[in-house]
Amino acid sequence: MNDAVPSDRLRVTVFDYGAGNLHSLIKTLETPNSVVRVVTDPTLAVRDTDALVLPGVGAFSPAAQRLAPGRAVMRHALLGGLPCLGICLGMQLLFESSDEGAGTGLGVFTGRVTRVRAQRVPHIGWNRLEEAEALVGMDTGLVVAYYANSFVCRPAPESLPYVVAWSQHEDDRFPAAVRRGMLIGTQFHPEKSSVPGVHFVHAFLREAAQARATATSLMETR
Repeated sequence: MNDAVPSDRLRVTVFDYGAGNLHSLIKTLETPNSVVRVVTDPTLAVRDTDALVLPGVGAFSPAAQRLAPGRAVMRHALLGGLPCLGICLGMQLLFESSDEGAGTGLGVFTGRVTRVRAQRVPHIGWNRLEEAEALVGMDTGLVVAYYANSFVCRPAPESLPYVVAWSQHEDDRFPAAVRRGMLIGTQFHPEKSSVPGVHFVHAFLREAAQARATATSLMETR
């Protein structure tokens, strides 16, 4: 990202834990109203940015290890209102821990990540979203989404109210998405979910821009 970013453009940071190709995600995030940077330092990832994106490729343990040096700083920023979109593994990192491997997640949602309870694992392909009306707070037309996962989040009872969409694979019904204020996690990949998925990401960016505008207005009135 250029050092000089026009003040009217939304600054979006992708935290790269070294797991894979981020091209399709970055392409989806780049709009005339946003500029994207990729950062490998978890502390720097939440500095001088308007929104954080946790990408969806990789395994929990190495990602948690990369997150560890800045976990407290990132968690504080998210709980303080920094908009965040966690995708697949990124959603799982918003929880506390995972059966996939050692390490500690951000814990902004209570619960643990466990393996999909099905014969056909990984769960790959299109699946329906249920009870998804409040997913982003507006109609994006996203009723089916693309998955590529072997693990899913199991919220503790106190975090169940944050589940805003569900999906089912064989007999296992699991959270497709969670939302807590401007913290949104999706087990599916919106960037691979055709046009409605792109609309979903852009809806998140618009909400992040609105959150920035509201915060700026409040500061100017002080």
